[in-house]
Amino acid sequence: MSAKGFTGSKILVYLLVIMVVITTLFPFYWMGITSFKSLGELYKTENNPLIVLEPVLKNYTDLFSGTLFANWMINSFTVALFATLISISAATLAGYALARLKFPGANILGWGIFVTYLIPPTLLFLPLSQVVSQLARSFGLKLGNSLLGLIIIYPTFLVPFGTWLLIGFFRSIPIDLEECAMIDGARRIYSFWRITLPLALPGVLSVSIFSFTLSWNEFLYALVLISDKATKTIPIGVTSELIRGDAFFWGQLMAGALLGSVPVALIYSFFVDQFVSGMTAGAVKG
Repeated sequence: MSAKGFTGSKILVYLLVIMVVITTLFPFYWMGITSFKSLGELYKTENNPLIVLEPVLKNYTDLFSGTLFANWMINSFTVALFATLISISAATLAGYALARLKFPGANILGWGIFVTYLIPPTLLFLPLSQVVSQLARSFGLKLGNSLLGLIIIYPTFLVPFGTWLLIGFFRSIPIDLEECAMIDGARRIYSFWRITLPLALPGVLSVSIFSFTLSWNEFLYALVLISDKATKTIPIGVTSELIRGDAFFWGQLMAGALLGSVPVALIYSFFVDQFVSGMTAGAVKG
């Protein structure tokens, strides 16, 4: 009876996993088959929508020849890369300080950082746009309608997110390792750089992947600040240039969406082991 129950429970788990996998991958499958359909096949209601009868590459060629999609990909990658580097540097130092250093108001500051991340972006984009304008006037920078403006703004929601995650991860690393090094004469910055940071690398990498993904997919701030076609990122460029009034260029839209998801999918596939270990280790308090 117990063997039957065990087998039945395993079958149930496998069925649930299969359902989750199908539900997760089906949007990508739908984007893929739609991007390879011709316009005539796309609008024939008698065809099976789950298969492609005559695959074509026209949607992809039109996407690159009729739009600035290559520029949008470069812009998205540039913004996501630099915003992630800035954010992870600040979040690593802030997370370590809040996890290790004992100073008045540390807990309140930690909760304040977390609450800052919870504020909806729709309440922040107007004040942030004014801050960007004032910074541009004060320092003579061109921040409006430029990638530099996005690189400056994105850390405002990436740093609180990364700091909150890294606080828990740094707390999971035994403090005895640092104390032993400092007893032997090492300074705190040395023990942090040579001992704690290498052990925290899975957590830092996990936060980096999250930050890169959030920057890559960000829509609202890019929509408000960017209007030049050549400066747009993928989420803004695809939606603004391939949706014109009530006309939806579905083939090109799905091709752009599929290509836009490839870099993030590759990053997750290459670093999945470090990502999982970082997230699980950060959930345990040492």
